[in-house]
Amino acid sequence: MPKPVVSKASTVWNGDLFSGSGSTRLSGSGLGPFDVDWKARAEEGAGPRTSPEELIASAHATCFAMALSNGLAQNDTPPTRLDTGAEVTFVAGEGITGIVLTVRAEVENLSAEDFARLADEAKANCPVSQALSVDITLDASLA
Repeated sequence: MPKPVVSKASTVWNGDLFSGSGSTRLSGSGLGPFDVDWKARAEEGAGPRTSPEELIASAHATCFAMALSNGLAQNDTPPTRLDTGAEVTFVAGEGITGIVLTVRAEVENLSAEDFARLADEAKANCPVSQALSVDITLDASLA
């Protein structure tokens, strides 16, 4: 059985939602810090900051590309190139209302029908797609 890999990130937030701001860091890779604030989340063109939804979009696009490349390889039609994207829509007061995945692929000897089937399987089986509906546990305490 493979050993579990635990990916970690952390955020420090100062102040309230609308006037506060924070910094998020990807602990495993050491990437960051990345500035976060409400404006980056709720307004387009907020500058060099990120949002939870942008981080989800990045994770989903990457995971989907990996899942699709594996499915294509298992089909004996490995891709030459996959250009994937994810758009996560956030509406203030409602939350995340949808995600659109896109892919433009270079794959030899594969019909459009088989590609669509494999892409749909990758969307359904990508761990990030599945994670968006899992149970979440919480450990909360006052400092």
